[in-house]
Amino acid sequence: MHIGSQKWSDLIIEGARAFDIGVSHRQAGQFAAHAAELVRWNRKINLTAITDPFEVAVKHFLDSLPAVRHIPEGATLLNIGSGGGFPGLPLKILMPSLAVTLIDSSRKKVNFLKHVIRTLHLKNIEALQIRAEDLAHDPLYRNRFDVVVSRAVSSLALFRGLALPFLIGGGRILALKGDLGIEETDELRAVQIGEAGDPPTAERPFAVIVEKFQLPFLDSQRSIVVIKS
Repeated sequence: MHIGSQKWSDLIIEGARAFDIGVSHRQAGQFAAHAAELVRWNRKINLTAITDPFEVAVKHFLDSLPAVRHIPEGATLLNIGSGGGFPGLPLKILMPSLAVTLIDSSRKKVNFLKHVIRTLHLKNIEALQIRAEDLAHDPLYRNRFDVVVSRAVSSLALFRGLALPFLIGGGRILALKGDLGIEETDELRAVQIGEAGDPPTAERPFAVIVEKFQLPFLDSQRSIVVIKS
């Protein structure tokens, strides 16, 4: 199987169906174009350790798709640490109505993202080379987004603090992670309720929802942490 083959596209469509998500043949073709450029550019710059066609389909593209269940049509979306474009580019392809901003601190990765955007003729999407901490000082981007999402998350509490300046009221933060341990969500909730009698450090209340799912075709547990402000 190679990227762009009928078998590869069928894998995407069938895998998405396991999530009850519809992917058209045209969208599968756009995923394939993104994937092909990812592997081609990866020979020169470090975009991903995953280059096998099957693993690219499942671990990059299918892994990105369940987030759509938490994103309203026409939303403004910020993808922090987009890297090779995940999950922001697949989400934009699946939901063309989204207004998407991809950011990464690496100039080479952002050049790749801009190349894919041009190649796929995507509209209402931009890629910026900047750190989230720096972008948060730009009044054009503060309190602008309905959704802030990332797969490059270590600490949920730190990610929430990083994402919060960008959210409009009632917005949500999505952290795409592996099989989540309870200690990770406990750390996040401690920000709100305080620990050992300390006052809470969260400046506004929030709710945490964890959705767990299994990647199609693999015995791999994944999680989406939804933080609603």
